Amino acid sequence: MQTALRIALVLDPINLRTKAGGHAPMLARELLGLGHHVRGFGVPAASIPHSAPDAPQGEGGGLRSFGADAIIAYDALSPSSVIGARAAERAGVPLLLVEAAMPERGKPLRRTWNWLGRAFWGGYVRSKTAGVIALDPVASDHAIEMGFDAGLIRVLPQGVDVAQFRPGLLSSSLPSHRIFGRILLYVGRLDVGRGVDVLVDAFARTVGQRLDWNLVLAGEGPLEAALRARVDRLGVASRVHFLPRPQSAELPGLMGGSTLLAVPATTDEVLGRQIPRAMACGLPVLASRRPRLAALVEDEECGLLLDSGDADSWAAGLMRAAGAPAKRRRWGARAREIALKRLSWDQVAVGFEEQILSLQNVSPAETES
Repeated sequence: MQTALRIALVLDPINLRTKAGGHAPMLARELLGLGHHVRGFGVPAASIPHSAPDAPQGEGGGLRSFGADAIIAYDALSPSSVIGARAAERAGVPLLLVEAAMPERGKPLRRTWNWLGRAFWGGYVRSKTAGVIALDPVASDHAIEMGFDAGLIRVLPQGVDVAQFRPGLLSSSLPSHRIFGRILLYVGRLDVGRGVDVLVDAFARTVGQRLDWNLVLAGEGPLEAALRARVDRLGVASRVHFLPRPQSAELPGLMGGSTLLAVPATTDEVLGRQIPRAMACGLPVLASRRPRLAALVEDEECGLLLDSGDADSWAAGLMRAAGAPAKRRRWGARAREIALKRLSWDQVAVGFEEQILSLQNVSPAETES
């Protein structure tokens, strides 16, 4: 292993959990496992795992006294990126930004930070940045649109805990709701842009006519009443089950008890976080052919990519998947293999480690030349 590095993760309380789904705590855990010293800054001390020999934040000084060899700051033009840029400039160490391109719809504070970043400190942050990790192709395009050079950007996936999400787990929620047979699972908000209406229509026209298939919609949202009326009108109310959004501890079993995961997004605001989890469980995925989702799902390898917003395409895909149990088993095995080799948190952390090491002797000025 390379010499242990001192790595600072710079966040703010707003983006710790809502942005990138708790990316920083999981990354810190894996970097610690690789033998590096890690500290989190800008958030409560217990939020980010840290090295045992190091005092938690607030007990032994701030970012400057940590003596970081590299700084990772979250969200390319956020306040935390400015703090990271200043610290990197003072210490003469590389700054690596993590960009998730989270949706701004319904998030006025997020929109405000992005506007302020573009207007006031974007140029400064870009001048001090040695590299950008984008969590998907949409985030990569967003970073370029914000003025970062494409040559600085590397795409690394969000990451999934392959020990928590694994094949063979059983669900307690499905039997308790008396749901048996083959299950087409949707997990997420029942909201605009999610394509749940398209999924319901495709299900009603195909496997929803059979007694051995059920559609489980696990989530809440403003469209729930309209969707309930829709399944009644389509005559499949007995085959469609509305469940509360599962807690994190319930989700692996729910996926383990299902036959297919559906992610019928109609906009790029849908991040597709459930896809790596399903793949780690060996659950084949049917997803819309959108950049974020297509980067995760290999068509005909671990599921199918279907036309976004097109009920005919989704109906045809459902029929193909439903009629091919042997293919579903192959898809599930391949999905688990991809999760282990490319999407697991340990592999993501290795990618970060490689990126940091490659930047150790490269200044931001050199990356711009």
